[in-house]
Amino acid sequence: MRRDSIFYKLFQQSPTLLFDILKNVPENADKYRFDSVAVKEPKFEIDGIFLPPESENPGVVYFCEVQFQQDKRLYERVFAESHLYFYRNRDRFNDLQIVIIYPSRSIEQDEIRPFRSLLNGDQVNRIYLDELGDIRSLPVWVALMVLTTVDEEQATAEARYLLARSQAEIPSPENSVIINLLTTIMMYKFEDKTQREVEEMLEITLQQTRVYQEISAEGEKRGREAEACQFVLRLLPRRVGELSPELRQRVESLSLEQLENLGEALLDFTSVADLDAWLAALADDE
Repeated sequence: MRRDSIFYKLFQQSPTLLFDILKNVPENADKYRFDSVAVKEPKFEIDGIFLPPESENPGVVYFCEVQFQQDKRLYERVFAESHLYFYRNRDRFNDLQIVIIYPSRSIEQDEIRPFRSLLNGDQVNRIYLDELGDIRSLPVWVALMVLTTVDEEQATAEARYLLARSQAEIPSPENSVIINLLTTIMMYKFEDKTQREVEEMLEITLQQTRVYQEISAEGEKRGREAEACQFVLRLLPRRVGELSPELRQRVESLSLEQLENLGEALLDFTSVADLDAWLAALADDE
């Protein structure tokens, strides 16, 4: 089960989430953006990096590693990659911080003596999700991180709680993002279930699902297009006379933006020739 991709989705939606679990945070934490970068010579792929705003130059860069499987050489790799990237981009940054997120201390690398000065300093932050506190007392975004560590028997009840809480505390569309992330997390936990089964398990209504939201949004768009088309087709005969079936079909094929533009332009039309010219110019632009 690859939980790191879930965490990176969480960070993409809420970059400040990293700073919610750290004790010492920068004053401009809300201006950081989350990204992934490649370091050449040799090439490393750093999946999680928080970059300070470009207006703050130099700034502090944060490297983030989510580790749910034991890796006996994790610190060797993380410190090598982060320091090499820092070296290659020294002009942009004046300091670096490293954050490593574990589900528990039992996953941490055993041999840490070579890195004792780093691990005991203030630049390396080791986060153990099972020590952050009760999932129901945590901020929703942090609670989503902890949910990835909860066993299956407890996960359903906690996920339902977070779903209800997010609906009460967080406005849409951010709430819909949380619903989708909750569903994704639970699908990782219950790999034998379909998305529909997971949604039923969480008691998610049809109106809350991503598919419904996409269909609803598309329906609203089509509704606006239909209204705009009807409006334009009512006005055009008053300005240029009756439309031929061919012209009517061309108007009906226009997008919402094009219909809105035509609605403004037709106020200056005096004949069908004006409409023909407008449509011809539109075709040339495409």
